[in-house]
Amino acid sequence: MSAMNRRALLRAAALTGAAAATGLAGGLVAGAPAAADDVVNGPWIVTGPGVLQINPGRTTPQVLLSQGNAATASPDGRHLAVLGQKPGPAFDPTLDLYDRVTGQSRTLITDPFGVHYEWPTWSPDGTEIALLVDRSTLVAVNVATGARRVLVAGHDMARPNWSRDGSLIVMEWSSRSEGRQLRTLELATGKVRRIYQPDPGELFGWPVFTPDTGRVVFVSNHWTRDVDVFGGSLGSVRVDGTGLKRLTDEPRFFQSPVFSPDGRYCAALSVPPTNPEPDGGNIIVFTSGFGEPWWIPGDEYDDSSRVDWARAI
Repeated sequence: MSAMNRRALLRAAALTGAAAATGLAGGLVAGAPAAADDVVNGPWIVTGPGVLQINPGRTTPQVLLSQGNAATASPDGRHLAVLGQKPGPAFDPTLDLYDRVTGQSRTLITDPFGVHYEWPTWSPDGTEIALLVDRSTLVAVNVATGARRVLVAGHDMARPNWSRDGSLIVMEWSSRSEGRQLRTLELATGKVRRIYQPDPGELFGWPVFTPDTGRVVFVSNHWTRDVDVFGGSLGSVRVDGTGLKRLTDEPRFFQSPVFSPDGRYCAALSVPPTNPEPDGGNIIVFTSGFGEPWWIPGDEYDDSSRVDWARAI
């Protein structure tokens, strides 16, 4: 099979949500075409500005919300957690739930103007949403009641991600003595552990667990310090802090990596070689082995800040 045909087949698999290729380079496990009831990969959810949905097989985004930030899909794909604001002169921050079936939204929590919410992430059972309040407090919000419980407080944190097995949350962390790093929170014990300490001046972030919770994938210029590209590469480290590994070879702008619901692919916001402006709004997709990447066509979602991959409903 030629390289061109392999790329075309992989792209078709992503757009239809089914992995129908066998024996492909890049770590994709060989197998038969997926049955209809095994197809779980739905649309990409892109935020900034507003909330857009890019449906499989389509290139023109569907506008879900004209305003909203940091949208992320529930594990069953039905709802989006979206950061917003109350209408009117108050501009109080809100955490809203958008129903992809009915198109209706409801506010789950809100706080007075001046409080800042950041980067919601769902528990794997869909009962809670963790998010940062004023970057110093990580809370878990009950989806049914809106009740909050504090997970970590008193530290500078960013971009939390809840593991699929429910045991850990990883986040960017600023230590007064050690600087910025990646740390995991063990939910059963409340123990926080450093798993990655960058080199001085290294740019890194956007941590996300692999589907098996064995490693954390993140953006870093650790391997590309001599190249003028913010983001540089995708890398990973084991959850015990060992085994640092570079995943992508070509220096490239990256942000907001995310794995597909079936765990076979990883997507991220990036910039195609044909785009002269580093807007970060295009989607690049890799197999789970980070080989043979391809692009989702279209640039109507330029200047976006987060991409998520929803389960089909």
